[in-house]
Amino acid sequence: MSRKLLKLGALEAKKTAFFLCDVQEKFRPQIKHFGEVVAVANKMLEAAKHLKIPVYVSEQHTKSFGHTTKDINLEGAALVYNKSTFSMYNTELKERLIKDLPNLGSAVVFGIAAHVCVEQTVIDLLHEDINVHVLADGVSSQSLMDRELALQRFQTMGCFVTTAENVLLKLLGGMSHPALKEVSEIIQNDPTPDEFGAANLKI
Repeated sequence: MSRKLLKLGALEAKKTAFFLCDVQEKFRPQIKHFGEVVAVANKMLEAAKHLKIPVYVSEQHTKSFGHTTKDINLEGAALVYNKSTFSMYNTELKERLIKDLPNLGSAVVFGIAAHVCVEQTVIDLLHEDINVHVLADGVSSQSLMDRELALQRFQTMGCFVTTAENVLLKLLGGMSHPALKEVSEIIQNDPTPDEFGAANLKI
C-alpha cells in the first residue's frame, strides 16, 4: 500500500501497530467511562491476534499507580512497559519499534488520559511522520470537557479520529481476508456505542 493511501487514512496490517496507553486500575475512580475504554481495549487486543498486529502497552509509573487493570487481557501483547514520561513514545518503545516494525506507517492509539498521555503520544508519533488514528470510543479523561477538546485537537493536528469498528474494518479490507469471521464476530459482539464515541464529537 502506498504512503499516500496511508496519509489518507487507509490501513495496512503489516505497517500498523496498536498502542494502549495507561489503563491502570488505580485510575478507574477518576476516569469517565473507564469501563467503555476497557471494553474497546479488549476488542482491539483480541482482533490484533487475528490480524497479526503488535500491541504495545504502557503503564504510567507503576510504583505509584500499579499495573494495567486485570479486566484487560494482555495475553499476546508485544510489549508491556513502565514509563515515567507522559508520552508512550519513549526510548524503550522507539528501540522496540525499530526491531519489530521498521516500516511502521500507522499507529492506532487508545487509552487514558486523552488530554495528557494520549495527546503527548500522538504529538510524538506525528512528529516522526507516522499516521495516527485515535479511537474516540477508546479514550477518555477525568473531565469530559478535557476529552472532547483533546479529540478536537487531534483532528486539528491531522489525526484520524475514528472508532474501533472503523479501524478493524479498514484492516480487513474486504470479504476475502482470512480473519474476516473472527474479527466480524468481535465487532458484532461489541458494536460502537451511540452515547460514547464519535457520535458525541462536537467540532
